[in-house]
Amino acid sequence: MKKIVVFTGAGISAESGLSTFRDSDGLWEKYSVEEICTHEAWERNPQLLVDFYNARRRDTMKAQPNAAHLAIAKLQKDLPNTQVITQNVDDLHERAGSTNVLHLHGEITKLRSSINETATVPLEGWEQHYGDRHPDGSLLRPYIVFFGEGVPYFTEACKIAATADIMIVVGTSLNVYPAASLLQYAPDSAEIYLIDPGQPTMGVYASKIHHIQKRATEGVPELVENLIRELKA
Repeated sequence: MKKIVVFTGAGISAESGLSTFRDSDGLWEKYSVEEICTHEAWERNPQLLVDFYNARRRDTMKAQPNAAHLAIAKLQKDLPNTQVITQNVDDLHERAGSTNVLHLHGEITKLRSSINETATVPLEGWEQHYGDRHPDGSLLRPYIVFFGEGVPYFTEACKIAATADIMIVVGTSLNVYPAASLLQYAPDSAEIYLIDPGQPTMGVYASKIHHIQKRATEGVPELVENLIRELKA
C-alpha cells in the first residue's frame, strides 16, 4: 500500500475562519513576533502571551473543521497508510476525525512545562491561568513553538516524509522553516501535489509538483476522491 503524507499549514484552517499570521490582514498586522511569539516575550511579559493564546484558543474552539479537514480524515480512514504532518496548532484535523497527526509547532489545546519542551498537559476549556505549574514544578506556558526555538518533532517529520510515495501539500506558503524543507526529504520518486489557489514560490520543486490551483475546501476533496478511487481499484 502506498504511503501518503499530508503536510498542512495555516491556509487550510483559514477557511474555517481562523486568522493566519502571514496574510495581509493576519495576526502579525496587530502584533509583532517579538511581542507574543518568542521566549524573550514570555520572560518579559508572560501575562500578555497567556492572554493572547487564550484568545486564540477561544477562536479555535468556535471554529469547525471544513471540507478539506474532513476529506483528509476520510483519506486516512480509506487508506490507513496516511500520515498528517501539520504546522497548525489547532485541533481541527483531530475534530474532523484524523487520528495520526504530528504537530510541528505545538498544540493550542495543551500547555507545556517551561523546562521540558515535550512535557505537555491537556487544558480543559480555553483559559490558561498564569502561575499554574506543571507536575515537574515549572510554570506552565502555552504549548507553542516560539520563533527561535527548536522544532521538537522535526526529525520525526523528516523520517515520515522520507517514506512518502505521495505527498499532499496544502495551506502552507512553504516559507516557514525548517518545516518548509520537508519536501527535500521526500524521495525523488514521490508524487507531490500542491493545493493552493495562488502562485506560491515552488523553487527547485516546480518541475515535480502537480499544482492544483484551487482553495483547500475545493481541491482537497477532489484529490482525495481521485486517490481513493485510484489506489483502492
